[in-house]
Amino acid sequence: MRIIEKDPSDPDSIRLMDELSKELEHITGDSGKNSFNKEDVCVPRSLFVVAYNDNGEAIGCGGIRCINKSVAEVKRMFAKVKTMGVGGEILSYLELQAKKMDYSAIWLETRLINDQAVNFYKKRGYHQIQNYGKYNGNLKAICFEKKIV
Repeated sequence: MRIIEKDPSDPDSIRLMDELSKELEHITGDSGKNSFNKEDVCVPRSLFVVAYNDNGEAIGCGGIRCINKSVAEVKRMFAKVKTMGVGGEILSYLELQAKKMDYSAIWLETRLINDQAVNFYKKRGYHQIQNYGKYNGNLKAICFEKKIV
């Protein structure tokens, strides 16, 4: 598997994010599109990546954006196949890049009803924190943090 930094407007990026939106709509009733601005991952201390299999097929994506000097936020994490370790590799890559960008923690939000995502992040060392930003007071949201120092 290769993970490549991409523009979120790249056709592979768009295709994967559209698949993610459909999956989220099915699971949660919300596509998540309103929680992502492409511009947020095109500025310094941010990035968007696409994972490719050995055949050159785009199989996953994810990004990080700056929340503040010490915290990055994971956005639009998606793996087409949930059993190949794609999501874990993308998340590890994002964590490594965030560390290189001098962040000390990563935050993210998912929906409580999305058991697969909640368990995915817990298994990778993320712990629940108080909902932040636009998720404050949202009873459907669950927020996580992982220290990366």
